[in-house]
Amino acid sequence: MSADGTAAGPTTVATATPDGTEPAERAEQSEQPEQSEQAVDVRAGAARLRALKELVERGGPDERATAAQHAKGKLTARERIALLLDEGSFQEVEPLRRHRATGFGLEDRRPHTDGVITGWGTVHGRTAFVYAHDFRIFGGALGEAHAQKIHRIMDRAIAAGAPLVSLNDGAGARIQEGVTALAGYGGIFTRNARASGVIPQISVMLGPCAGGAAYSPALTDFVFMVRETSQMFITGPDVVRTVTGENVTLGALGGADVHAEVSGVAHFAYDDERTCLEEVRFLLSMLPRNNRETAPAAPAEDPVDRRCEALLDLVPGGGNRPYDMRWVIEEIVDDGEVLEVHERWAANVVVALARLGGQVVGIVANQPLVLAGVLDIDASEKAARFVQMCDAFNIPLVTLVDVPGFLPGVGQEHNGIIRRGAKLLYAYCNATVPRISLILRKAYGGAYIVMDSRSVGADLSYAWPSNEIAVMGAEGAANVIFRRRIRSADDPEATRRQLVKEYKAELMHPYHAAERGLLDDVVDPADTRRVLVEGLRMLRTKHADLTARKHGNPPQ
Repeated sequence: MSADGTAAGPTTVATATPDGTEPAERAEQSEQPEQSEQAVDVRAGAARLRALKELVERGGPDERATAAQHAKGKLTARERIALLLDEGSFQEVEPLRRHRATGFGLEDRRPHTDGVITGWGTVHGRTAFVYAHDFRIFGGALGEAHAQKIHRIMDRAIAAGAPLVSLNDGAGARIQEGVTALAGYGGIFTRNARASGVIPQISVMLGPCAGGAAYSPALTDFVFMVRETSQMFITGPDVVRTVTGENVTLGALGGADVHAEVSGVAHFAYDDERTCLEEVRFLLSMLPRNNRETAPAAPAEDPVDRRCEALLDLVPGGGNRPYDMRWVIEEIVDDGEVLEVHERWAANVVVALARLGGQVVGIVANQPLVLAGVLDIDASEKAARFVQMCDAFNIPLVTLVDVPGFLPGVGQEHNGIIRRGAKLLYAYCNATVPRISLILRKAYGGAYIVMDSRSVGADLSYAWPSNEIAVMGAEGAANVIFRRRIRSADDPEATRRQLVKEYKAELMHPYHAAERGLLDDVVDPADTRRVLVEGLRMLRTKHADLTARKHGNPPQ
C-alpha cells in the first residue's frame, strides 16, 4: 500500500546510461551505424547500376562492331531509335535481358539486350512503341529471349493502343537455338495478325530480312526500305542458284527497288536511313494511334474556299489525252502536301494520304498518264489494300475517277483479274468511313462501279461537266448496237461517225447520270476543294451499322 492508502501499481524506473542518454535514444544510436552501412550499399548499388546501363547503352561487343556497321552505311540500333523518336523520350524495356541457351559456345556469350532493343517514346508528342534489331550482337538473329522481348513490347503496344514500329536488321533465326527460335517467329506473326486493324504497324527494313522473318513485315500496314542496305526474300541467291540454276544478286532478288516497283512488298524506298526514318515520323503524324481514334487534325492555313482555277487547264477535254493526276491532287489538298503510298508500283492508280480542311483523308485516283488509267491486277490490289487500311483507321476516302475500264488481255484473265479485281470492289463495299467520289472525265463499265460509285455505297458522288459515264466508250457501243446498219450503209465510216455522235448526245452527255439520280451534283472544277471539304465536314459524324459476323471472306 502507498502512504495515502492506495494500492501501489507497477513502477517504472528510468535508468540513465552512463553517458546520460535515455534507453530509446541509445537504441536509435545503436541502429545508426547499420543504416549508414545500408545507405552506402544502396549508393554503391546505384552507381554500379548506372555504370552497367551506360555500358549497355554504348552497346555492341566492342567498338569494332560499331565501326563495321558504320562502314556499311548503316546506323546502330540506338542511333536509329534516336532519329525516330522525339529527343529524350525513349524508355527502354528489359535492357539487362540475356539469353539462357547453352551449347555451341553460347553459354560463354551472353550480352545484355540479346540483340534487340525494345521500349516506347513519342513521335510528335504522341506515344509510339519500337523494337530495333542490333546487328552487332549475334547479327541481330532471333533467339528465345530476343523473341520474348519483342512479344512483350508488341503486347504492350496493343494494350496501350499505340503504333508499333519495327526497325529490322537481323539475320533470321538464331541457328544455335534450333526450333526454339522458330517458335519465337510464330509468336510475332500471331501478334501481327492480332494487331492488324487495331494499331498502325510499320516495318522499317534497314538490313537483311530472310526466310520466315520476311513474313512479319508482310503482315504489317506499311513497309519502308533503304536502297543498297536492305533486302527481303524467302530464299537467298545461293538457294535460288542451287534449285533453279538462276544467278541473281541480293539486290536483284529482294532489294528496295525490286519490292518498291515489281513485287509491291515495299510501300516506300529511300536512299538513306535518315531520310527513311524522317518519313516514318511524317507518316505517323497522318495516322491515328489506334482504331478507336481519328487521325490527328491540323490547323488549315490553306483557305477552305480557295478556288482551284488551275484545274480548268490541268485536265484536257479529250477523253484520250493523258495528264498527271498527281497535279490534280496537289491542287486540291491543303498546301499541296501529299504522301503518296506505293508510288512506283502499279502506277496506273495513285493512292495517297493528304489533308483537306485540316482533316486527314485517303485519296484513290486513276492515273491517265500510265496505261490510260485502266484498272489491272496490280492496281486493283494496291487500291484495295489502301482502302482497307483507311477504313480500319477511320480515315475518310476521296476517290477521283477517270477510268476507261479494266485492262483486257489473256495474261490478265489467266492471272485472275476477276478474282483479284474483286478485291477492290469488296474493299469499297465493306468500308464504313465517309466516302466521296468525283468523276473528272470518263467512267466506263465495271470499272466505274468498282471505283466507289453511288451503287456500291459512296456517301456523296460528284462529277465535273466533262464527265462521261457509260457502259463503254461511244465508239465501241455504236459498233455493237448498230453493226448491221453500219455494215449495210453506202458509206459505213460516215454512218458510224454519225451514229457515234448520236449515241454520245443521247446517253453520254454530262447530265445524264445526274438526271437519273446517280450523282449528287455536277460541280465546277474550280469549286472542287470547297465541295469536298464541306462534304467531309458533313460526314464527320457518320455512323454505319454492320451486319453481325465473325469476319468476311474476301476474294484472295
